[in-house]
Amino acid sequence: MAKAQEYQNTWASLDSRPIPTWFEDAKFGIFIHWGVYSVPAWRKLEPGLYASYAEWYYARVMYNLENGGQEFHIKNYGKDFEYRDFAPLFKAELFDPVLFANLFKRSGAKYVVLTSKHHDGYSLWPTKSPYKKNWNSMDIGPKRDLVGELSEAVKSVGLRMGLYYSIIEWESSWIHRTESGYYIPDNLVKKYKIPKNEYVDKHLIPQLKELVNEYKPSLIFSDGGEWDGSEEYFKTKEFLAWLYNDSPVKNEIVVNDRFAKDMPGKHGDYFSSEYKDMKSAKVFHPWEESRGIGGSYGFNRAENIDDYNSSGELILELIDIVSRGGNLLLNVGPTSDGRIPVIMQQRLIDIGLWLDVNGEAIYKTRKRKISSQENENQKIYFTIKKDLLFCIFTQWDDTIEVELLNGENVMNVKILGYDEALNYELIKNNRLRIKIPKLTISEIPCLHAWTLKIELKN
Repeated sequence: MAKAQEYQNTWASLDSRPIPTWFEDAKFGIFIHWGVYSVPAWRKLEPGLYASYAEWYYARVMYNLENGGQEFHIKNYGKDFEYRDFAPLFKAELFDPVLFANLFKRSGAKYVVLTSKHHDGYSLWPTKSPYKKNWNSMDIGPKRDLVGELSEAVKSVGLRMGLYYSIIEWESSWIHRTESGYYIPDNLVKKYKIPKNEYVDKHLIPQLKELVNEYKPSLIFSDGGEWDGSEEYFKTKEFLAWLYNDSPVKNEIVVNDRFAKDMPGKHGDYFSSEYKDMKSAKVFHPWEESRGIGGSYGFNRAENIDDYNSSGELILELIDIVSRGGNLLLNVGPTSDGRIPVIMQQRLIDIGLWLDVNGEAIYKTRKRKISSQENENQKIYFTIKKDLLFCIFTQWDDTIEVELLNGENVMNVKILGYDEALNYELIKNNRLRIKIPKLTISEIPCLHAWTLKIELKN
Protein backbone atom coordinates (compact mmCIF):
# COMPACT_ATOMS: atom_id res chain seq x y z
CA MET A 1 0.00 0.00 0.00
CA ALA A 2 1.07 3.57 -0.59
CA LYS A 3 2.44 5.50 2.39
CA ALA A 4 0.00 7.71 4.26
CA GLN A 5 1.36 11.19 3.58
CA GLU A 6 0.21 14.41 1.99
CA TYR A 7 1.23 14.75 -1.65
CA GLN A 8 1.59 18.15 -3.27
CA ASN A 9 0.61 19.00 -6.83
CA THR A 10 4.21 18.92 -8.03
CA TRP A 11 5.90 16.12 -9.93
CA ALA A 12 8.63 15.89 -7.31
CA SER A 13 6.00 15.11 -4.67
CA LEU A 14 3.67 12.98 -6.79
CA ASP A 15 6.55 10.91 -8.18
CA SER A 16 7.74 10.15 -4.63
CA ARG A 17 4.62 8.08 -3.95
CA PRO A 18 5.51 4.37 -3.85
CA ILE A 19 3.36 2.28 -6.16
CA PRO A 20 0.94 0.02 -4.24
CA THR A 21 2.48 -3.45 -4.25
CA TRP A 22 -0.60 -5.21 -5.64
CA PHE A 23 0.16 -3.97 -9.16
CA GLU A 24 3.66 -5.40 -9.47
CA ASP A 25 2.47 -8.60 -7.77
CA ALA A 26 -0.44 -9.08 -10.20
CA LYS A 27 1.52 -9.50 -13.48
CA PHE A 28 -1.51 -10.34 -15.64
CA GLY A 29 -4.66 -8.33 -16.33
CA ILE A 30 -7.53 -8.26 -18.82
CA PHE A 31 -8.27 -5.18 -20.95
CA ILE A 32 -11.76 -4.70 -22.44
CA HIS A 33 -12.42 -2.37 -25.39
CA TRP A 34 -16.17 -2.15 -25.77
CA GLY A 35 -18.47 0.58 -26.96
CA VAL A 36 -20.40 2.03 -29.90
CA TYR A 37 -17.51 1.09 -32.22
CA SER A 38 -18.38 -2.55 -31.45
CA VAL A 39 -21.42 -2.19 -33.72
CA PRO A 40 -19.64 -1.63 -37.07
CA ALA A 41 -16.67 -3.60 -35.66
CA TRP A 42 -14.64 -3.32 -38.83
CA ARG A 43 -11.40 -1.92 -40.13
CA LYS A 44 -9.37 -3.11 -43.08
CA LEU A 45 -6.34 -5.13 -41.98
CA GLU A 46 -3.15 -3.30 -42.87
CA PRO A 47 0.50 -3.80 -41.90
CA GLY A 48 2.10 -1.54 -39.37
CA LEU A 49 1.68 -0.54 -35.74
CA TYR A 50 -1.83 0.66 -34.80
CA ALA A 51 -3.06 0.13 -38.38
CA SER A 52 -5.95 -2.25 -37.64
CA TYR A 53 -7.57 -0.72 -34.54
CA ALA A 54 -11.32 -1.11 -35.12
CA GLU A 55 -12.16 1.08 -32.10
CA TRP A 56 -11.00 3.97 -34.28
CA TYR A 57 -13.91 3.47 -36.70
CA TYR A 58 -15.17 7.06 -36.19
CA ALA A 59 -11.80 8.70 -36.81
CA ARG A 60 -9.95 6.35 -39.14
CA VAL A 61 -12.54 4.36 -41.09
CA MET A 62 -15.86 5.94 -41.96
CA TYR A 63 -14.41 9.07 -43.57
CA ASN A 64 -11.26 7.47 -44.98
CA LEU A 65 -11.02 7.37 -48.77
CA GLU A 66 -7.70 5.55 -48.85
CA ASN A 67 -8.30 2.33 -46.90
CA GLY A 68 -11.77 1.44 -48.14
CA GLY A 69 -13.36 2.69 -44.95
CA GLN A 70 -15.70 5.29 -46.44
CA GLU A 71 -16.77 2.89 -49.17
CA PHE A 72 -17.52 0.23 -46.53
CA HIS A 73 -19.51 2.66 -44.41
CA ILE A 74 -21.62 4.10 -47.22
CA LYS A 75 -22.29 0.68 -48.71
CA ASN A 76 -23.48 -0.81 -45.42
CA TYR A 77 -25.00 2.15 -43.59
CA GLY A 78 -25.50 5.01 -46.03
CA LYS A 79 -23.69 8.31 -46.53
CA ASP A 80 -25.94 10.21 -44.11
CA PHE A 81 -25.50 7.67 -41.31
CA GLU A 82 -23.53 9.39 -38.53
CA TYR A 83 -21.33 7.60 -36.03
CA ARG A 84 -23.79 8.53 -33.30
CA ASP A 85 -26.48 6.62 -35.19
CA PHE A 86 -24.72 3.43 -34.13
CA ALA A 87 -25.58 4.06 -30.46
CA PRO A 88 -29.14 2.63 -30.55
CA LEU A 89 -27.68 -0.53 -32.11
CA PHE A 90 -25.22 -1.00 -29.24
CA LYS A 91 -27.67 -3.01 -27.15
CA ALA A 92 -25.47 -5.40 -25.11
CA GLU A 93 -28.54 -7.63 -24.81
CA LEU A 94 -26.45 -10.75 -24.14
CA PHE A 95 -24.03 -9.13 -21.69
CA ASP A 96 -23.62 -11.18 -18.52
CA PRO A 97 -21.13 -9.52 -16.17
CA VAL A 98 -20.91 -12.62 -13.96
CA LEU A 99 -19.92 -14.74 -16.95
CA PHE A 100 -17.25 -12.17 -17.85
CA ALA A 101 -15.89 -12.11 -14.31
CA ASN A 102 -15.77 -15.88 -13.99
CA LEU A 103 -13.96 -16.19 -17.32
CA PHE A 104 -11.36 -13.63 -16.25
CA LYS A 105 -10.89 -15.46 -12.96
CA ARG A 106 -10.29 -18.71 -14.84
CA SER A 107 -7.75 -16.98 -17.07
CA GLY A 108 -5.51 -16.35 -14.09
CA ALA A 109 -5.75 -12.58 -14.42
CA LYS A 110 -5.60 -10.54 -11.23
CA TYR A 111 -7.21 -7.33 -12.50
CA VAL A 112 -9.56 -6.09 -15.21
CA VAL A 113 -9.59 -2.73 -17.04
CA LEU A 114 -12.72 -1.58 -18.92
CA THR A 115 -12.93 1.32 -21.38
CA SER A 116 -15.31 3.54 -19.43
CA LYS A 117 -14.99 6.18 -22.20
CA HIS A 118 -12.95 5.91 -25.38
CA HIS A 119 -11.98 8.75 -27.72
CA ASP A 120 -15.49 8.85 -29.20
CA GLY A 121 -16.73 10.25 -25.88
CA TYR A 122 -19.46 7.64 -25.36
CA SER A 123 -19.65 6.81 -21.65
CA LEU A 124 -20.41 3.29 -20.39
CA TRP A 125 -22.02 4.59 -17.22
CA PRO A 126 -24.86 7.03 -16.41
CA THR A 127 -22.55 10.01 -16.12
CA LYS A 128 -23.81 13.28 -14.73
CA SER A 129 -21.84 15.28 -17.29
CA PRO A 130 -24.30 17.65 -19.03
CA TYR A 131 -22.41 17.07 -22.30
CA LYS A 132 -23.18 13.34 -22.33
CA LYS A 133 -26.96 13.35 -22.37
CA ASN A 134 -28.06 10.73 -24.92
CA TRP A 135 -24.42 9.74 -25.30
CA ASN A 136 -24.05 7.29 -22.43
CA SER A 137 -25.04 3.66 -21.90
CA MET A 138 -27.99 4.43 -19.66
CA ASP A 139 -29.64 6.99 -21.96
CA ILE A 140 -29.10 5.24 -25.29
CA GLY A 141 -28.13 1.75 -26.37
CA PRO A 142 -27.99 -0.85 -23.56
CA LYS A 143 -29.91 1.30 -21.04
CA ARG A 144 -27.59 -0.19 -18.41
CA ASP A 145 -24.72 0.91 -16.20
CA LEU A 146 -22.06 -1.26 -17.81
CA VAL A 147 -19.22 0.07 -15.64
CA GLY A 148 -21.18 -0.55 -12.48
CA GLU A 149 -22.37 -4.03 -13.38
CA LEU A 150 -18.95 -5.28 -14.43
CA SER A 151 -17.18 -3.62 -11.48
CA GLU A 152 -19.45 -5.38 -9.03
CA ALA A 153 -19.04 -8.77 -10.73
CA VAL A 154 -15.25 -8.50 -11.05
CA LYS A 155 -14.76 -7.50 -7.43
CA SER A 156 -17.09 -10.29 -6.27
CA VAL A 157 -14.70 -12.95 -7.62
CA GLY A 158 -11.69 -11.39 -5.91
CA LEU A 159 -10.18 -9.47 -8.82
CA ARG A 160 -9.31 -5.79 -8.87
CA MET A 161 -11.22 -3.47 -11.17
CA GLY A 162 -9.62 -0.74 -13.23
CA LEU A 163 -11.03 1.82 -15.65
CA TYR A 164 -9.63 3.16 -18.92
CA TYR A 165 -10.59 6.78 -19.51
CA SER A 166 -9.80 8.86 -22.59
CA ILE A 167 -8.62 12.34 -21.63
CA ILE A 168 -9.39 13.66 -25.10
CA GLU A 169 -12.47 13.34 -27.32
CA TRP A 170 -12.37 13.44 -31.11
CA GLU A 171 -15.27 15.87 -31.29
CA SER A 172 -13.75 18.32 -28.82
CA SER A 173 -9.96 18.03 -28.73
CA TRP A 174 -7.54 19.65 -31.16
CA ILE A 175 -4.85 17.19 -32.30
CA HIS A 176 -1.67 18.07 -34.18
CA ARG A 177 -1.67 14.84 -36.19
CA THR A 178 -4.11 16.06 -38.85
CA GLU A 179 -4.23 19.06 -41.18
CA SER A 180 -7.49 20.35 -39.75
CA GLY A 181 -6.56 19.56 -36.15
CA TYR A 182 -9.44 17.10 -35.84
CA TYR A 183 -9.88 13.49 -36.89
CA ILE A 184 -13.49 14.02 -37.93
CA PRO A 185 -15.20 16.49 -40.30
CA ASP A 186 -15.60 20.11 -39.21
CA ASN A 187 -19.39 19.98 -39.30
CA LEU A 188 -19.40 17.28 -36.61
CA VAL A 189 -16.92 19.20 -34.49
CA LYS A 190 -19.19 22.26 -34.64
CA LYS A 191 -22.22 20.12 -33.84
CA TYR A 192 -20.87 18.21 -30.83
CA LYS A 193 -17.82 20.06 -29.51
CA ILE A 194 -17.58 20.79 -25.80
CA PRO A 195 -16.33 24.40 -25.43
CA LYS A 196 -12.60 24.45 -24.71
CA ASN A 197 -13.01 26.71 -21.67
CA GLU A 198 -15.53 24.25 -20.17
CA TYR A 199 -13.99 20.92 -21.19
CA VAL A 200 -11.73 20.42 -18.17
CA ASP A 201 -13.60 22.05 -15.28
CA LYS A 202 -17.14 21.08 -16.24
CA HIS A 203 -16.54 17.74 -17.92
CA LEU A 204 -13.13 16.05 -17.65
CA ILE A 205 -12.33 16.44 -13.95
CA PRO A 206 -15.95 15.91 -12.81
CA GLN A 207 -16.15 12.68 -14.85
CA LEU A 208 -12.88 11.36 -13.45
CA LYS A 209 -13.93 12.10 -9.88
CA GLU A 210 -17.37 10.63 -10.56
CA LEU A 211 -15.80 7.35 -11.68
CA VAL A 212 -13.50 7.23 -8.66
CA ASN A 213 -16.16 8.09 -6.10
CA GLU A 214 -18.88 5.90 -7.58
CA TYR A 215 -16.97 2.77 -8.64
CA LYS A 216 -13.76 2.92 -6.57
CA PRO A 217 -11.37 1.49 -9.17
CA SER A 218 -7.92 0.23 -8.22
CA LEU A 219 -6.41 1.55 -11.46
CA ILE A 220 -6.94 4.37 -13.95
CA PHE A 221 -5.60 3.85 -17.46
CA SER A 222 -5.58 7.31 -19.03
CA ASP A 223 -5.13 7.73 -22.77
CA GLY A 224 -4.89 10.43 -25.42
CA GLY A 225 -3.83 13.24 -23.14
CA GLU A 226 -0.21 12.66 -24.13
CA TRP A 227 -0.84 13.76 -27.72
CA ASP A 228 -1.19 17.50 -27.28
CA GLY A 229 -2.74 18.66 -24.01
CA SER A 230 -0.51 20.16 -21.35
CA GLU A 231 -0.64 19.13 -17.72
CA GLU A 232 -1.63 22.70 -16.87
CA TYR A 233 -4.63 22.63 -19.21
CA PHE A 234 -5.83 19.20 -18.07
CA LYS A 235 -5.03 20.03 -14.40
CA THR A 236 -3.31 16.68 -14.18
CA LYS A 237 -1.22 17.30 -11.06
CA GLU A 238 -4.16 18.75 -9.17
CA PHE A 239 -6.28 15.70 -9.98
CA LEU A 240 -3.52 13.27 -9.00
CA ALA A 241 -2.94 15.08 -5.70
CA TRP A 242 -6.65 14.69 -4.93
CA LEU A 243 -6.53 11.05 -6.02
CA TYR A 244 -3.54 10.24 -3.79
CA ASN A 245 -4.64 12.30 -0.78
CA ASP A 246 -8.42 12.49 -0.54
CA SER A 247 -10.06 9.93 -2.82
CA PRO A 248 -11.70 6.76 -1.45
CA VAL A 249 -9.03 4.68 -3.23
CA LYS A 250 -5.97 6.73 -2.21
CA ASN A 251 -4.12 3.74 -0.73
CA GLU A 252 -4.61 1.31 -3.63
CA ILE A 253 -5.00 3.37 -6.79
CA VAL A 254 -2.37 3.17 -9.54
CA VAL A 255 -2.29 5.34 -12.65
CA ASN A 256 -0.36 5.24 -15.91
CA ASP A 257 1.53 7.95 -17.78
CA ARG A 258 -0.87 9.23 -20.46
CA PHE A 259 -2.82 11.99 -18.73
CA ALA A 260 -0.95 14.81 -20.48
CA LYS A 261 1.77 15.70 -22.94
CA ASP A 262 5.33 14.93 -21.83
CA MET A 263 4.13 12.47 -19.16
CA PRO A 264 4.93 9.16 -20.95
CA GLY A 265 8.05 7.58 -19.56
CA LYS A 266 8.47 10.35 -16.97
CA HIS A 267 5.52 10.46 -14.57
CA GLY A 268 2.90 8.00 -13.40
CA ASP A 269 2.84 5.02 -11.06
CA TYR A 270 3.56 2.83 -14.07
CA PHE A 271 4.48 3.37 -17.71
CA SER A 272 2.26 1.91 -20.41
CA SER A 273 3.11 0.55 -23.84
CA GLU A 274 1.05 -1.18 -26.51
CA TYR A 275 2.06 -3.75 -29.08
CA LYS A 276 5.71 -3.49 -28.02
CA ASP A 277 6.12 0.24 -28.65
CA MET A 278 7.84 0.85 -25.30
CA LYS A 279 11.43 2.04 -25.23
CA SER A 280 13.74 -0.32 -23.37
CA ALA A 281 14.67 2.38 -20.84
CA LYS A 282 11.23 2.18 -19.32
CA VAL A 283 11.77 -1.28 -17.87
CA PHE A 284 13.51 0.31 -14.86
CA HIS A 285 10.14 1.65 -13.67
CA PRO A 286 6.96 -0.39 -13.10
CA TRP A 287 5.45 -0.91 -16.55
CA GLU A 288 2.69 -2.66 -18.42
CA GLU A 289 2.38 -3.89 -21.99
CA SER A 290 -1.11 -4.01 -23.48
CA ARG A 291 -2.19 -5.73 -26.67
CA GLY A 292 -5.11 -7.52 -28.26
CA ILE A 293 -5.33 -11.24 -28.95
CA GLY A 294 -5.34 -10.15 -32.59
CA GLY A 295 -4.23 -6.86 -34.10
CA SER A 296 -7.12 -4.77 -32.76
CA TYR A 297 -8.42 -3.83 -29.34
CA GLY A 298 -12.04 -3.34 -30.34
CA PHE A 299 -13.66 -6.37 -31.99
CA ASN A 300 -12.72 -6.35 -35.68
CA ARG A 301 -14.86 -8.54 -37.94
CA ALA A 302 -12.14 -8.37 -40.61
CA GLU A 303 -9.86 -10.55 -38.48
CA ASN A 304 -9.83 -14.30 -39.04
CA ILE A 305 -8.12 -17.27 -37.38
CA ASP A 306 -4.65 -16.48 -38.74
CA ASP A 307 -4.89 -12.92 -37.42
CA TYR A 308 -5.13 -14.11 -33.81
CA ASN A 309 -2.14 -15.10 -31.73
CA SER A 310 -2.05 -18.69 -30.57
CA SER A 311 -2.24 -19.61 -26.90
CA GLY A 312 1.42 -20.58 -26.98
CA GLU A 313 2.43 -17.21 -28.44
CA LEU A 314 0.47 -15.30 -25.81
CA ILE A 315 1.89 -17.40 -22.97
CA LEU A 316 5.40 -16.78 -24.28
CA GLU A 317 4.69 -13.04 -24.41
CA LEU A 318 3.46 -13.12 -20.81
CA ILE A 319 6.64 -14.95 -19.75
CA ASP A 320 8.90 -12.51 -21.60
CA ILE A 321 7.19 -9.42 -20.18
CA VAL A 322 7.18 -10.71 -16.59
CA SER A 323 10.84 -11.72 -16.84
CA ARG A 324 11.62 -8.10 -17.74
CA GLY A 325 9.67 -6.77 -14.77
CA GLY A 326 6.41 -5.84 -16.48
CA ASN A 327 2.73 -6.73 -16.50
CA LEU A 328 0.73 -8.00 -19.48
CA LEU A 329 -2.69 -6.40 -19.99
CA LEU A 330 -4.30 -8.67 -22.60
CA ASN A 331 -7.32 -7.25 -24.39
CA VAL A 332 -10.60 -8.87 -25.37
CA GLY A 333 -13.06 -7.13 -27.68
CA PRO A 334 -16.69 -8.08 -26.96
CA THR A 335 -19.32 -7.95 -29.68
CA SER A 336 -21.99 -5.26 -29.59
CA ASP A 337 -24.51 -7.68 -28.10
CA GLY A 338 -22.19 -8.40 -25.19
CA ARG A 339 -20.37 -11.65 -26.00
CA ILE A 340 -16.66 -12.36 -25.80
CA PRO A 341 -15.82 -14.25 -29.01
CA VAL A 342 -15.26 -17.92 -28.28
CA ILE A 343 -11.75 -17.93 -29.76
CA MET A 344 -10.79 -15.20 -27.28
CA GLN A 345 -12.34 -17.18 -24.45
CA GLN A 346 -10.34 -20.23 -25.47
CA ARG A 347 -7.09 -18.27 -25.41
CA LEU A 348 -7.87 -17.02 -21.89
CA ILE A 349 -8.71 -20.50 -20.64
CA ASP A 350 -5.43 -21.87 -22.05
CA ILE A 351 -3.45 -19.14 -20.31
CA GLY A 352 -5.30 -19.94 -17.08
CA LEU A 353 -4.46 -23.64 -17.36
CA TRP A 354 -0.80 -22.77 -17.83
CA LEU A 355 -0.87 -20.41 -14.83
CA ASP A 356 -2.52 -23.11 -12.70
CA VAL A 357 0.79 -24.99 -12.98
CA ASN A 358 3.29 -22.15 -13.32
CA GLY A 359 1.70 -19.26 -11.44
CA GLU A 360 4.28 -19.48 -8.66
CA ALA A 361 6.90 -18.35 -11.18
CA ILE A 362 4.75 -15.40 -12.30
CA TYR A 363 2.73 -13.86 -9.46
CA LYS A 364 4.56 -11.76 -6.85
CA THR A 365 7.89 -12.29 -8.61
CA ARG A 366 10.43 -9.66 -9.53
CA LYS A 367 12.99 -9.14 -12.25
CA ARG A 368 16.35 -10.91 -11.95
CA LYS A 369 19.53 -8.99 -12.70
CA ILE A 370 19.82 -11.11 -15.86
CA SER A 371 16.26 -11.63 -17.10
CA SER A 372 16.91 -14.22 -19.81
CA GLN A 373 19.60 -16.50 -21.19
CA GLU A 374 20.18 -17.75 -24.73
CA ASN A 375 21.16 -21.40 -25.08
CA GLU A 376 21.87 -23.20 -28.33
CA ASN A 377 18.39 -24.63 -28.62
CA GLN A 378 16.21 -22.30 -26.62
CA LYS A 379 15.84 -19.16 -24.55
CA ILE A 380 15.38 -19.39 -20.78
CA TYR A 381 13.45 -16.70 -18.88
CA PHE A 382 14.09 -15.92 -15.21
CA THR A 383 12.02 -14.53 -12.34
CA ILE A 384 12.89 -14.37 -8.65
CA LYS A 385 11.00 -14.47 -5.36
CA LYS A 386 12.82 -14.41 -1.99
CA ASP A 387 15.10 -17.49 -1.98
CA LEU A 388 13.68 -18.91 -5.20
CA LEU A 389 14.95 -18.66 -8.76
CA PHE A 390 12.49 -19.65 -11.49
CA CYS A 391 13.77 -20.64 -14.94
CA ILE A 392 11.05 -20.91 -17.57
CA PHE A 393 11.98 -22.89 -20.68
CA THR A 394 10.09 -23.63 -23.89
CA GLN A 395 11.83 -26.73 -25.26
CA TRP A 396 11.94 -30.03 -23.40
CA ASP A 397 15.64 -30.96 -23.70
CA ASP A 398 17.54 -33.76 -21.94
CA THR A 399 19.55 -31.21 -19.98
CA ILE A 400 19.35 -27.50 -19.36
CA GLU A 401 22.25 -25.32 -18.27
CA VAL A 402 21.64 -22.19 -16.22
CA GLU A 403 24.21 -19.46 -15.62
CA LEU A 404 24.21 -18.68 -11.89
CA LEU A 405 24.95 -15.23 -10.49
CA ASN A 406 27.15 -14.51 -7.51
CA GLY A 407 25.35 -15.51 -4.34
CA GLU A 408 23.03 -18.01 -6.05
CA ASN A 409 23.87 -21.26 -4.25
CA VAL A 410 21.55 -24.12 -5.17
CA MET A 411 19.86 -26.30 -2.56
CA ASN A 412 17.18 -28.11 -4.62
CA VAL A 413 15.69 -28.19 -8.13
CA LYS A 414 12.28 -29.35 -9.34
CA ILE A 415 9.82 -28.73 -12.15
CA LEU A 416 6.53 -27.08 -11.24
CA GLY A 417 3.74 -29.62 -11.62
CA TYR A 418 6.14 -32.58 -11.33
CA ASP A 419 6.70 -34.04 -7.87
CA GLU A 420 10.14 -35.61 -8.22
CA ALA A 421 13.36 -33.76 -7.39
CA LEU A 422 15.77 -33.40 -10.31
CA ASN A 423 19.43 -34.37 -10.62
CA TYR A 424 21.80 -31.47 -11.12
CA GLU A 425 25.47 -30.57 -10.92
CA LEU A 426 27.59 -27.45 -10.86
CA ILE A 427 29.98 -27.31 -13.80
CA LYS A 428 32.60 -24.80 -14.93
CA ASN A 429 31.98 -21.07 -15.24
CA ASN A 430 29.38 -21.19 -12.45
CA ARG A 431 26.88 -23.00 -14.61
CA LEU A 432 24.22 -25.34 -13.29
CA ARG A 433 23.47 -28.40 -15.40
CA ILE A 434 20.02 -29.90 -14.74
CA LYS A 435 18.87 -33.27 -16.02
CA ILE A 436 15.32 -33.10 -17.42
CA PRO A 437 13.29 -36.33 -17.05
CA LYS A 438 11.79 -38.12 -20.04
CA LEU A 439 8.02 -37.83 -19.72
CA THR A 440 5.13 -38.92 -21.92
CA ILE A 441 2.53 -36.44 -23.11
CA SER A 442 0.21 -37.62 -20.33
CA GLU A 443 2.90 -37.08 -17.67
CA ILE A 444 4.12 -33.65 -18.76
CA PRO A 445 2.68 -31.03 -16.38
CA CYS A 446 1.43 -28.53 -18.99
CA LEU A 447 1.86 -27.31 -22.56
CA HIS A 448 3.89 -24.52 -24.18
CA ALA A 449 6.50 -23.81 -21.44
CA TRP A 450 7.77 -25.29 -18.18
CA THR A 451 9.35 -23.95 -15.02
CA LEU A 452 12.41 -25.03 -13.08
CA LYS A 453 12.02 -24.03 -9.44
CA ILE A 454 15.50 -23.62 -7.95
CA GLU A 455 15.69 -23.27 -4.18
CA LEU A 456 18.65 -21.15 -3.11
CA LYS A 457 20.61 -21.26 0.14
CA ASN A 458 20.57 -18.13 2.29
